[in-house]
Amino acid sequence: MCSCTIFALICAQEVAMSNEKKTFYITTPIYYTSGHLHIGNSYTTVAADTMARYKRMCGYDVMMLTGTDEHGQKVERKAQEAGKTPKEFTDEIVADIKNIWEVLGIRYDKFIRTSDDYHVAAVQKIYQELYDKGEIYKSEYEGLYCSPCEAFWTESQLVDGKCPDCGRPVEKAKEESYFFRLSKYQDKLIELLENNPHLLQPEGRAAEMINNFLKTGLRDLCVSRTTIKWGVPLPFDEKHVAYVWIDALSNYLTALGYKSDDDSLMKKYWPADIHLVGKDIVRFHTVIWFAVLMALGIELPKQVYGHGWLQMNGDKVSKSKASGAACIVDPIFLAEHFGRDAVRYFLLREMPFGSDGEYTYEGLMTRINTDLANDLGNLVSRTVAMAHKYFNGTIPAARVADPIDEELLTLTRTAVECAKPHMDAMAFSSALTEIFKLVSRANKYIDETAPWALAKDPANADRLATVMANLFEAIRVVANLLVPFMPDTCAKILSCIGAEVVDWDKCCSEGMLPAEFTVTACEALFPRIDIKKELAAVGLGEDAVPAPKPAKKEKKKKVEEPAPAAEISFEDFMNVELSVAKILECSPVEKSEKLLKLKVSFGNEERQIVSGIAKAYAPADLIGHNVVVVKNLKPAVIFGLESFGMILASGQGDQIKVMFADDSVPGDRIH
Repeated sequence: MCSCTIFALICAQEVAMSNEKKTFYITTPIYYTSGHLHIGNSYTTVAADTMARYKRMCGYDVMMLTGTDEHGQKVERKAQEAGKTPKEFTDEIVADIKNIWEVLGIRYDKFIRTSDDYHVAAVQKIYQELYDKGEIYKSEYEGLYCSPCEAFWTESQLVDGKCPDCGRPVEKAKEESYFFRLSKYQDKLIELLENNPHLLQPEGRAAEMINNFLKTGLRDLCVSRTTIKWGVPLPFDEKHVAYVWIDALSNYLTALGYKSDDDSLMKKYWPADIHLVGKDIVRFHTVIWFAVLMALGIELPKQVYGHGWLQMNGDKVSKSKASGAACIVDPIFLAEHFGRDAVRYFLLREMPFGSDGEYTYEGLMTRINTDLANDLGNLVSRTVAMAHKYFNGTIPAARVADPIDEELLTLTRTAVECAKPHMDAMAFSSALTEIFKLVSRANKYIDETAPWALAKDPANADRLATVMANLFEAIRVVANLLVPFMPDTCAKILSCIGAEVVDWDKCCSEGMLPAEFTVTACEALFPRIDIKKELAAVGLGEDAVPAPKPAKKEKKKKVEEPAPAAEISFEDFMNVELSVAKILECSPVEKSEKLLKLKVSFGNEERQIVSGIAKAYAPADLIGHNVVVVKNLKPAVIFGLESFGMILASGQGDQIKVMFADDSVPGDRIH
């Protein structure tokens, strides 16, 4: 969808709501309690929570619903295998799911279980109404059934004789059943989806439903089972229990009090603004759910959004596909190991929300190192460090502007304008890209203005205060815009600079920081990760591969100790200029196993350095770090490349240790 179309839709929605209370009802699919969740399941709920937080910051009265789908044949069988009743079995799974949501910082407004008494009672009333209206009739079902998906299929819909959704074997089923007159709504559903492009997103999902399901011909839907006991008994025939998908989909209504003595929430929040679901269950949420709502005479939701899958090796993420390292898809392990904000950020930044995206453990750690440690974390830590070094933490009110400030100030003032259309369209990755443009520009601004150089002359104190104030204003705006994605991290940043979370529309307003303000110390937000070490620890890295058998031992040759270096005078030592430099770029030197080519910045100057540290460090492990450099070393040509300086390090081969100086400011001289 083009940006103009998105903008027009947003404006239309805002005009429509201008005369009514702004409410926002967002739902996740309720999660099936036949097994434990993995990071792929968490993807949807993190996205819903992010959207809900964003809408709250835009002034909406938000209702976010999540929960568990607990009935059906698969749950019944799993409970039996575990030697438990279905309720005992699902109670344990529900506790695990709630724990995952807490660990990931999911702030839902209501958690529904399809075993809840009020839901069961309402589903029975829904079935009774459909039966009384003649929308349900009794017949006999004979066909193919996928127990894991709780889905019925025709022979022509199977793929290689198996379920087209999950690829598992189907089983023949024959029993007396009640049927919902789904075929009656075929033409209405086609017309609905063709004439309302905003109803099913992202673009392309509606065409899938129309061409793959609706135009191929709808058959009436079997909506009861007699061979299952764990389900909602039908009020007009207690030998039958409700088909799990009618039972499950009704939660969006029953959670609001539909068919109860108190339907005030129903009146307030329905129709739902967004049903957020994975693309594999779009069919149930449009074809079946829309038809049931039409039959009940209930207004349809405003939108169903069928997002893509997290994939591993081109297939949907699951614990069984984690190459034996189940922890790498366990959301609790990931959140506790790397911090829940880092996991939340990765899930929504790594791939466009509507599309499939590849998940790798290494990709997660790389994204943390580059975006969060190198860019955001480094921006905050060095700006705070400079505030304390140059002003003892209190930035004075004096201001001296310079044309060099304008680009950063413009991005700071327009950040909401750039990110908001993407948030409204649930294009989370694009929104984060826009926000991080401000992060990158602020880091560049530090190099351009060189606060360390300004600090050398007391006459520049007012200008230095201006530079610091501009940086903290950019950080304040960034932290506010990132609150829906990384609430814990943003709270730390805002607390550090004495600022508060404000509504998105007010975020870029000037004057949110006082003329004079005090900055407190801020702990490292995202420590860098040793990726090779982490991969080896979970059995995925090179270190996890069995080492080859050692070659026959050779007699050790006597190694002579190197002669001690000649003494130098104090004056000679003082002629060696040791300075802090930030590594901006790093890449291997072609045809060399030992050398890396680095681009470093001393704040007001950039240089190329060739260093023999390739066996100890990957380029990604160095970018963004501050190191100590012999700055006035005579230039040399190494492997055909000019090198202007030497990075200080100790050791040899793959045991080299670089002298990092991340707490210092690029350009500072080592004394």
